[in-house]
Parts: sequence; structure tokens; C-alpha cells
Amino acid sequence: MCGRYGRRSDKQYIAEHYRLGDLRDVPLEAAPDWNITPDSVQPVIRLSKDSGERELAFLKWRLVPFWSKTPKPPFESINARADNLLTSSAWREPFQRRHCLIPGEFFYEWEQIDKKRKQPYAVALKDDRLFSFGGVWDRWKDHDRGHIIESFAMITCDPNGTMEAFHDRTPLVIEPSDYDRWLADVEPSQLPIDLVRTYPAEGMKAWKIAKLIGNGPHLLDPLPEAPPPALMLF
Repeated sequence: MCGRYGRRSDKQYIAEHYRLGDLRDVPLEAAPDWNITPDSVQPVIRLSKDSGERELAFLKWRLVPFWSKTPKPPFESINARADNLLTSSAWREPFQRRHCLIPGEFFYEWEQIDKKRKQPYAVALKDDRLFSFGGVWDRWKDHDRGHIIESFAMITCDPNGTMEAFHDRTPLVIEPSDYDRWLADVEPSQLPIDLVRTYPAEGMKAWKIAKLIGNGPHLLDPLPEAPPPALMLF
């Protein structure tokens, strides 16, 4: 599971990276955030229903399927496993019709040391660039009150060599050259299932960090290495 991520980029940089054009009419800000948590509202890139062009939208990070009876999904839905995208009723339709790109520059995972202790890691691409998690989104409507929730989930794949030492999943990363294919509205037979793949270990780095307390660049500070044990001289 990927349950925390972050980005240094602001709304303007995101607009430039995804070639979104003028965002002066977009009411919300996409400020840098080093500790993005589930249930927060975050920027994603999707295709506009009206124009068919890329748009910046602000969605809740925990997908609420359109068929859910309540705004609280009946299952854990911040992540969608790659191997369930075409078989699960939760993910099949979003994967067929509603892809999105989730801007990020790093994410966090935890290694289970023992029953009581976990060691957090920060993970990023080796060149520290802004990248896109591959995601799916959905729109839920309360038919009695008319309330609408648009939400997203991040797709996860099998771990690569960098991740498998401390975790069993890796978020899907979509390269800029594949943005158009990922977002395109296509027939089920043309879905970009080949893009749902584990990111190469050689392009990723991970390092131990302290507990995630607060929000800011300090969360990415490497954990100091423990000094070697002192030699006992007799």
C-alpha cells in the first residue's frame, strides 16, 4: 500500500509540466506538500468531459465508487492493485473509462521491523524530477441530496529491486511520453494495460527517514547512520 506521498511543485509548475495552459480560473491552489494523506483533496490531471483536453481537477484521495450506497467506500480504496483492475467490480469501470495522472515527487513506505516497530522510507526517482503516479477516478452522487464526490485511487504494482527489500508493492509511474495514451478515452480492447508495469529499480532510490511528524522538507532528511559499536579494550 502507498499511503503517503508528496510534491515540491506548485500549481504553476504542474501546469507547465502537463501543458495545461492558463489556470487563472482554477479556484484551488496546489501548494507544495511534503505529507499528503488519504482523504485530502489533491490535484490530478484528467481529460475534460467538455473539451477533451487535459485539465487540472481537485479530487479526494480515497476512491468512492459510483455504485456505493454511502460516501464511505465499503473497502479500502486509496490504492488499486494492478492485478485487480480488470476483474474487480470496484476498479473495472474506472480503469476502462476514467484514468488520471497524480503529480508527485516522492512517496513514503514503512518496513515492518517487528510487531511494534516500523521503519519509514522515502522513495523518489533518482533524478528527483516531478513524475506521475498512474491512477483511476470516479464520481459518486447522493441522489437524495445531490451531493457529489469526485475521488481517486493510486494504482500499485509488484515491487522492484529497490522496494522489495522493505515493502511488497510499488506505485505505478507513468512516463511523460505515455501521458496521452494513459489519459485517452478508448475502447476496452485498446486499454493501455501494457503501461501497468513495475517501474525499473535502476531509476528509483530509497532512504531511511525519521517518523513523519508535521509537514515540510525536513521529512526527507536521511536518518543518520548509527555509529559502529565501541570496541572494548582489555
